[in-house]
Amino acid sequence: MQVLRDHFEKIISLTDTEFAYISSFFKHRKVMKKQFLLQEGDPVSHEYFVVKGCLKAYVLDSEDKTHILSFALADWWTSDYQALYTHTPSSMFLEAVVPTEIYYIAQEDKERLCAEMHKVEHFWRKKNAMGYVGLQRRILSMLTHNAKDRYEQLLQQYPALFQVVPKQDLAAFLGVSRETLSRLYSKKM
Repeated sequence: MQVLRDHFEKIISLTDTEFAYISSFFKHRKVMKKQFLLQEGDPVSHEYFVVKGCLKAYVLDSEDKTHILSFALADWWTSDYQALYTHTPSSMFLEAVVPTEIYYIAQEDKERLCAEMHKVEHFWRKKNAMGYVGLQRRILSMLTHNAKDRYEQLLQQYPALFQVVPKQDLAAFLGVSRETLSRLYSKKM
């Protein structure tokens, strides 16, 4: 739980009593490689914090082509937020890329904590804002940069992804073919 406490305390300060209360709402889980936390159509009621490992969120199109929306490395949060906040079935898959360790919290418990503790609400407001910034950066990158620039930007911002994520998943995230990614990768060597 120290990892979770350290994560909260990057934004808010907590007493031991406060953190003990907050942590009582979280559950711990180890997820095997290729194990799903969510599949398309599942009900969504939790948000996940990655302690170590990596998760990927993706959709399949009508031709079963994979489109990766995001990765979540250690110290990141993830879920199908559209489904979580609109109380609709999941429209995506959330799967472990490698063996992954997570803490997770039910949305109703998160709401309760936010209602009871202003500083926890502040923490999640900040995390949501930074998540929105990251999403906006990704959309702008996909709209305004070519494949080479997107690859270099990803390599610069998240070098750890290249250590744990298979090239086919990186290609799906960047919106390029596996062959194009291999060409970009070989030019960097």
